[in-house]
Amino acid sequence: MLLSIALVPMLAPRFWHRRMGGIAAAWTLAVLLPLLALDGPGAAWHLFWHAVLAEYLPFVALLAALYAAGGGIVVKGGPWGTPAGNTALLALGLLLAGEMGTTGAALVLIHPLLRANAARRHKTHLVVFFIVLVANAGGITSPLGDPPLYVGFLHGVPFFWPLRHLVVPLLVLAVPLLAAFWLLDRWLMRGEAPARRSRLRLRGRRNVALVAAVAAIVLGQAAAPAWPVTLLGETIEAGRLAGLCGLVAIVALSQAITPRGLRRANMFSWEPMREVAIVFAAIFVTAGPVLAMLAAGPTGPLAPLLALASDATGAPVPVAYFWLAGLLSAFLDNAPTYLVFFGMAGGDASLLAGGGSRVLEAIAAGTVFFGALTYIGNAPNMMVRAVAARRGVRMPGFFAYLALAAALLILPFGALTLWLAR
Repeated sequence: MLLSIALVPMLAPRFWHRRMGGIAAAWTLAVLLPLLALDGPGAAWHLFWHAVLAEYLPFVALLAALYAAGGGIVVKGGPWGTPAGNTALLALGLLLAGEMGTTGAALVLIHPLLRANAARRHKTHLVVFFIVLVANAGGITSPLGDPPLYVGFLHGVPFFWPLRHLVVPLLVLAVPLLAAFWLLDRWLMRGEAPARRSRLRLRGRRNVALVAAVAAIVLGQAAAPAWPVTLLGETIEAGRLAGLCGLVAIVALSQAITPRGLRRANMFSWEPMREVAIVFAAIFVTAGPVLAMLAAGPTGPLAPLLALASDATGAPVPVAYFWLAGLLSAFLDNAPTYLVFFGMAGGDASLLAGGGSRVLEAIAAGTVFFGALTYIGNAPNMMVRAVAARRGVRMPGFFAYLALAAALLILPFGALTLWLAR
């Protein structure tokens, strides 16, 4: 499935856009049919329905709610369009991502960034840095920012633990990248006239309220009683089911109250959301066996890989957790990956958030930051790419983006490795 995402759009772009759903369905069946033959319909149904009900539907409902509401917020004017202004917008996105999630911040701010720089010749770097910083790194400061931290919150990690422990890793990564962006943007802008400045205006305040409602729903799911509800043989907590319904209601409400002019100003289309929904449906199902191998721990088939995360005494090695959890998160869904390594480290939130905080810091930083390495590392990456392409930005392919992101992140990741080994 991952190779299809990487290769088919590059080798046969028209075929990919017309047959994306069929490709995703084929790989999904390639997992389910052998399981059906070997272990029976019950095992195949459990794998499929658990991935859909417990993981995929809450994930895609949250994305759809933020996508709908964010697409109805229009930011016009402001200081963007110059190297200093563009850098300030990225810094603003870093702050907002922790409050409204990487998806919400990315979908609100990508439009003013591209609108202010529409006349420039070189724009690809704007989107690449935006994906790395706003669509990924900024989400590390709160459980609202990125799914892995929300999973930790649901498993007992205090709400403000990321803000107390993960600001330093964020600064280690973000400060040099912001400086590098300013220098690169200044160099690429030489000889070009900067955008005309105008008064900063915000339209779509009702959708701002809906984004706040999404945050309230996310927090409310953690506070709701853990009453089990069984649907077609799979159990889900009543709070999560109610949250799912609430997010769907927000999508419908945003569609109903948003004037068409606001959608047009953002060149809004459901196509990026459709692509993400199709691709990640297949990823969630096909990743199931890999995550099960990881969850099997020292008795499973990936035991030699997982053994790298412990020293001779069996104590967890934070640096190994950072790189292993991170690299897997770049190609698998980062929330289940966080949960697997959280369990490997003991699964006791009170211990991990206290004396074992360095291990938890490594897991959180790895699963959040490495999501920027690929287009599929975090769902907003694909959305931002699609929005940029609709606005005429020539975006790199899967492997070209991977190379660019790795070049940007290798030194910050090295610095974080030293910080975790302290």
